Amino acid sequence: MFLVRKTKQRDAIQQVFEEAERPLSPDEVRAEADKLFPGIGIATIYRNLKSLVETGHLKVVEIPGAAALYEVSGLAHHHHFQCDDCEKVYDIPGCPGNLDHMTPPGFQVSSHSITLFGTCPDCKE
Repeated sequence: MFLVRKTKQRDAIQQVFEEAERPLSPDEVRAEADKLFPGIGIATIYRNLKSLVETGHLKVVEIPGAAALYEVSGLAHHHHFQCDDCEKVYDIPGCPGNLDHMTPPGFQVSSHSITLFGTCPDCKE
């Protein structure tokens, strides 16, 4: 069993994820956690992100060509949108469904991930 020490820093990081409605980079987590726990360091962020992934509280979100992001575990199956300008990543609820029609003959899909790219509303203005 993996024991997790409860700290004010960890509480701040978990609160950031509870309030976030999208995947976050370690730098975004640090910026938001710093508002709750001033002076929190990036090493503390990385250490806690690793621990929260190991305990199943967070999961890693991989976007092609980008550094790892993190989001709360247990969300319904969904996909992502990355803004070309600010590079923030947003959740897209739902899924287009069965992708077998796109699969080459003889292949079998075991999982999939879809990332759309474009401009978010904030950057569009």
